[in-house]
This record gives sequence, C-alpha cells and structure tokens, in this order.
Amino acid sequence: MKQVAIVSGKGGTGKTTIAASFSCLAKNKVIVDCDVDSAMLHLLLKPEVISSREFHGLKLFEIDEGKCKKCGLCESYCRFNAVRNFQIDPFLCEGCAVCYYVCPVNAIKMREKTSGYMFTSKTNYGPMVHARLNAAETNSGKLVTMVRNEAERIAEEENADLILIDGPPGLGCPLFATLTGIDMAIAVAEPTMSGIYDLNRLIQVITHFRIKPIVIVNMYDVNEKNAKEILNYCEQNAVEVAGLIPFDRIAVDALVNGLPVIEYAPNSNIGKAIKQIWNTIEEVIG
Repeated sequence: MKQVAIVSGKGGTGKTTIAASFSCLAKNKVIVDCDVDSAMLHLLLKPEVISSREFHGLKLFEIDEGKCKKCGLCESYCRFNAVRNFQIDPFLCEGCAVCYYVCPVNAIKMREKTSGYMFTSKTNYGPMVHARLNAAETNSGKLVTMVRNEAERIAEEENADLILIDGPPGLGCPLFATLTGIDMAIAVAEPTMSGIYDLNRLIQVITHFRIKPIVIVNMYDVNEKNAKEILNYCEQNAVEVAGLIPFDRIAVDALVNGLPVIEYAPNSNIGKAIKQIWNTIEEVIG
C-alpha cells in the first residue's frame, strides 16, 4: 500500500480542489482529509457518515474547594495566569498539568475534554476518513495521527492499494503528522511571491523527512514569470514537476455546484491537465 499526501505551503493554492479530483481518478484507495482545522474535502465528496468518534485533546482541570487548603502553589507555578482566586480559567489554561502535580493535597481534578470528532464515511469514490476540530481547540497534530491510523486500518481491511491524503496547508504540527511515514508528498504551488517562498520552505520540510516531493503549479498562467521561477527552482533542486494547471473559471463553477472539477467538466482544459498530472503521479508511485 502506498501513501500519498497532497500538501501546500500556504492556503488558497487549490490543494483541496486537486485532491478531490484525484479522489475521483485514483482506483482502490482510501481517501483521507488531514486538514482537521478547516476541513473542506467533504463539501465536494459528500461523504455519508458511518461512524464517529470523539477526540480528546487537552485535559480540563478544576479545583475541588472541599480539598483545597489555599496554599497558592498552583497559582505560583502556573505560567499562563490561568489560576486566580483558587479558580482555574478554562480559557487561559493550556492543559500543561503543572497545577495537578504540584498540589500537595490532590485538590485538582483532571478530566477529559471533547475537542473534536473523527468520522468514518463512505463516498461514491471510496471509503473516507475525516475529522473536525472544535472551534478554538488545539492538538490538531494528534487528531491527524488518529485519522491516519484509522485510514490505515480500513485500507488493510479493504486491501486498498493507496491511501490518498488531503493534507493541511502551512508548516505546522498537522503537516508533520501528515508527512510521517508516507511515500510521496505532492506540493501544490501558486505563481505568487508568497507561493514561491512557502513552496521553498515546504520542500525543505518534505526532504527533511526523506520523502520524495513532486510539484504541481496551479493557475500557472496567472503569472508565467513566477511560474517559470518555480520551475527553475525545482530544476536546480532536482525536484520533479508533475505538471502545470491553467486558470479556468470552470473550477469556480464546479466548487459552486459542490462537485470535483474532474467530474463537473472532465474534458475542459483544467480537467485534461489534472488527468495528465494524475497519470504522471501514478507512473512515479507505481
């Protein structure tokens, strides 16, 4: 089984739009959405949820007034100013548990907090695992790992050949959890100055994990000068380019209609480009 992640150094490059079309083209796969902070893939693939599971991120802490001796140790040790007047502010608490361990009379209680949900679903394109992190919650890297573990379990049961991952944008903890143990990272870039800069940093992270990167330049004809700079960068650093995708209003129409581009307009310029790129990627991953 191969694991391939579609990632980007910044948001708005068209990563999820491309991932949705790849989900239509790939055979015998499990689809995974690891962008748990702002999941969008389900809007295009319309999964039917089969089961859900709670995700517990940071712990919640409370002071038991009946046991508390008001020694003040918890307040003095807290580095987030979350303990005041022998009460713990849940909005300031970072869940580090220092107060829990320094309390000499065990007056601080620790309990689980539901920070989000993981879903196992079925789509017209195959099984899908995705998740939703609740507003203002953290530990998204841990949730990404939970999602990937479930996807691997399903892939083994289904004898799938491929796990296709729509990764998170940016370079944070969710990206590291997405890249761990995969076979290929498809980096989607846009021909803007910020797109070039973030692609450079993304490729450095991917190669640090000793993963083969391959680049797609989306909307290349919006700024062909910058697109050429991306191609030169890839050539200088021996990074393979899977292909270039033109700007096409049809992509917007497909999103408005809630469909992957490859299904909405398979014979359009953008549809043909995505097909050709996927054929290239299939050859590379075998």
